Amino acid sequence: NSVYNYCFVFLQDLTHGQLFSSNTITTKPTCGLDQELNNILTFFSLQNIFTNHTLDVNVRWLAVLYFKNGIDRYWRRVAPHALSEEEKSTLRAGLITNFNEPVNQIATQISVLIAKVARLDCPRQWPELIPTLLESVKVQDDLRQHRALLTFYHVTKTLASKRLAADRKLFYDLASGIYSFACSLWNHHTDTFLQQIFTGDEAAATNSLERTLLSLKVLRKLTVHGFVEPHRNVEVMGFLHAVFERLKQFLECSRSIGTENVCRDRLEKTIILFTKVLLDFLDQHPFSFTPLIQRSLEFAVSYVFTEAGEGVAFERFIVQCMNFIKMIVKNYAYKPSKRFEDSSPETLEAHKIKTSFFTYPTLMEICRRLVSHYFLLTEEELTMWEEDPEGFTVEETGGDSWKYSLRPCTEVLFIDIFHEYNQTLTPVLLEMVHSLQGPTNVEDTNALLIKDAVYNAVGLAAYELFDSVDFDQWFKNQLLAELQVSHNRYKPIRRRVIWLIGQWISVKFKSDMRPMLYEAIRNLLQDQDLVFFFNFCSPVDDFEFRTDQFLPYLESMFTLLFQLLQEVTECDTKMHVLHVLSCVIERVNIQIRPYVGCLVQYLPLLWKQSEEHNMLRCAILTTLIHLIQGLGADSKNLYPFLLPIIQLSTDVSQPPHVYLLEDGLELWLVTLENSPCLTPELLRIFQNMSALLELSSENLRTCFKIINAYIFLSSPEFLQMYSGDLCRSFCELLKDITTEGQVQVLKVVETVLKVNPALGPQMFQPLLPSVFRGIIDGERYPVVMSTYLGVIGRVLLQNASFFSLLLSQMACECGQELDQLLGNMIEMWVDRMDNITQPERRKLSALALLSLLPSDNSVIQDKFCGIINISVEGLHDVMTEDPETRTYKDCMLMSHFEEPKVTEDEEPPTEQDKRKKMLALKDPVHTVSLQQFVYEKLKAQQELLGEQAFQALMETVDTEIVTQLQEFLQGF
Repeated sequence: NSVYNYCFVFLQDLTHGQLFSSNTITTKPTCGLDQELNNILTFFSLQNIFTNHTLDVNVRWLAVLYFKNGIDRYWRRVAPHALSEEEKSTLRAGLITNFNEPVNQIATQISVLIAKVARLDCPRQWPELIPTLLESVKVQDDLRQHRALLTFYHVTKTLASKRLAADRKLFYDLASGIYSFACSLWNHHTDTFLQQIFTGDEAAATNSLERTLLSLKVLRKLTVHGFVEPHRNVEVMGFLHAVFERLKQFLECSRSIGTENVCRDRLEKTIILFTKVLLDFLDQHPFSFTPLIQRSLEFAVSYVFTEAGEGVAFERFIVQCMNFIKMIVKNYAYKPSKRFEDSSPETLEAHKIKTSFFTYPTLMEICRRLVSHYFLLTEEELTMWEEDPEGFTVEETGGDSWKYSLRPCTEVLFIDIFHEYNQTLTPVLLEMVHSLQGPTNVEDTNALLIKDAVYNAVGLAAYELFDSVDFDQWFKNQLLAELQVSHNRYKPIRRRVIWLIGQWISVKFKSDMRPMLYEAIRNLLQDQDLVFFFNFCSPVDDFEFRTDQFLPYLESMFTLLFQLLQEVTECDTKMHVLHVLSCVIERVNIQIRPYVGCLVQYLPLLWKQSEEHNMLRCAILTTLIHLIQGLGADSKNLYPFLLPIIQLSTDVSQPPHVYLLEDGLELWLVTLENSPCLTPELLRIFQNMSALLELSSENLRTCFKIINAYIFLSSPEFLQMYSGDLCRSFCELLKDITTEGQVQVLKVVETVLKVNPALGPQMFQPLLPSVFRGIIDGERYPVVMSTYLGVIGRVLLQNASFFSLLLSQMACECGQELDQLLGNMIEMWVDRMDNITQPERRKLSALALLSLLPSDNSVIQDKFCGIINISVEGLHDVMTEDPETRTYKDCMLMSHFEEPKVTEDEEPPTEQDKRKKMLALKDPVHTVSLQQFVYEKLKAQQELLGEQAFQALMETVDTEIVTQLQEFLQGF
């Protein structure tokens, strides 16, 4: 008892000392106490604790959790402090001595624990496990039988999940050996349950149903994962055929027992498990399922689309049956190639069965029932629309829930069947549309619901109906008129028509129709009905959207949307409204400026209210991104609100950054790109950057863009404050980063050198030796080599004195003569010139190497031929011939700044675009004529050496290159 008391106190202390990293009892123990687990609370002690039923249940619960979680760390032979084989053997024997745990939760944990051990040891080190379980499930004692069956299930589930080939082979052998027993066990418990439920023995029936469920779970794993070619196994196929018979028996059983029966929930769960067995088998073994296709379709269609299912089929079962039909219809294994002779016999057989089943009458009945029965809005949905429109809209847009929810499931099934059999079903659907021409009597609720359902079908099948429906005429002649019916009972039709147009607008809708549509939408928005609003985004977020058509309606629609944003209360609804507002702002861009005052005033309040809703804050960030782009330089007025948001979103020490970081970085970048000047607050936010660079996450590219934006915005102030931190961060990054990452880092350095050629090289001096060394060593990645040459080219051309210092430093480090190192650099530069693809960098290389002239240095003269070759290549890149004067001019030259003329389809230039343009006006690449520069350098070299020596130098150049050079220099 003393050891148990000690363990009780110890486990309690561990619990209060944050043994678990959260409040839930299923969370794993923290790592810091592993050694104590091994040294103080041995596995034997823990086993003694959780098997002693006289101890406090919480202590036993903790002990079993500790044992279970220790398996991963101490059970493997290669683990530190691993248990010996003798210890493990003793522990394994104790685990299966008796299955008599009275507490369900602890029993489940023990079963999982045994399964975890089985995953590592069964069958090689633990051959007795399966035989012991098989014997134990036969005993008459109810408790022992149930616990053994529970363990049998968890062991089977775990072994089935192993994926290595050797493990799969072991599981195949296991399945073959125990499948017959598992089937008989399942049949026994199933028959027992059915007998007990019909005699009214509910208590006994409940126990038997639990065993039926567990044995069926075992069979599910064995059937789906235990055989390579299950269709060749008579017992497997017999079991699958038996599933259909059992399903019918259980469905009839559910009809006969009342909803208050204690077995009801378990019964429905078992019925769903039957369907999961079939669905899983179809998914894993489509060709083995071929003999079951006909029976499966007959079964599913009869219960879902005929009277056979009335009073029996419950919603979850209907969803499963529909998924069944969908999986067979859409299964690629059952689709023959375009040339039938290229298809496998198995595919052709399955296709033949499908074709024979889906006859015209069957397809017509399925289509009609889907539309006229399952698509109808229910009384509950209509009531919810009236009483809780926000809840209704969220329910309607429930995401990828088609596998579990009825309405999305019916719609997905309709889409797949219509796509597969569109030639058969198109006339059926068009006939339904034609029968609904003209307005519908608002007093006839059923007719209104039928029209809503048919319009839903036409929207879902929009792409399939492209050639069969003249949507423009239908819109003008009928749909537009239906949008104008103002009666309250007509709301479902108005909402459906807007949704329908949203489905068709990207498929087939003429541009000149849009103003009529915008007018109708504006009138609907004035109703302030949320359900209408949720279908508003598609007409705006449209590929053929034209701003000029939308501008007359912009003010009123934006005002109505903003009012809606203030009125809604649900987080999801606010997010959707913000999404639509963002779409509008993005589409009209600068045209939004007169109308955003109210939104700008409201967003700070909304941000404060959404403190506990990070996803809503993400939507606010997205809206702000589009807002800043629309406001341009005027966005500076938002800084008191905007900059603290950026600060919070990009601070990795703040918990919300997990949700907000990506959008926060994008907002930071857009703010900088549109900022007219650098403010102290904007400069201060950059303190967040060092930690972001340390993360080395997928957001690194955006971080580099932000750094570049600061450099363009105000290079001197920014670099004076942060160049040291940046240089240190870059040095760390370059130690362990991808090739693409290296290029991104060096592009930032290149930008610094371009903007600030005098001080830039000194600020980033620690990075330059590795760049220089990369050139000398002949960096093998062309894109990296190109960037290296761009960086050194900037230094050489725009800061020759610093280049001399760098060259001297590198000569000392490499133990070479300075001239020899310079010669090696020029030689590698000439050799790898083809690595450079950007015309700007190619011209920069020519200018940089020419800047070494004039020179009487023997090494430079020795490399003169290469310098001229690069210069002529550069001239070919940048010179264009004037067809009238037959003279050449440098196409990269820029003489003055012009505001570009922006067409309607183009976005206006940002403040950063203007800054880049102004910088280009100071960049030698855009201000120095390469033609003129070549001429002046050659002339200076001639003057330095004299005519005779210069001619001797020119003779080292290929005659063809000299001819091309003379052609470019005509007129000088």
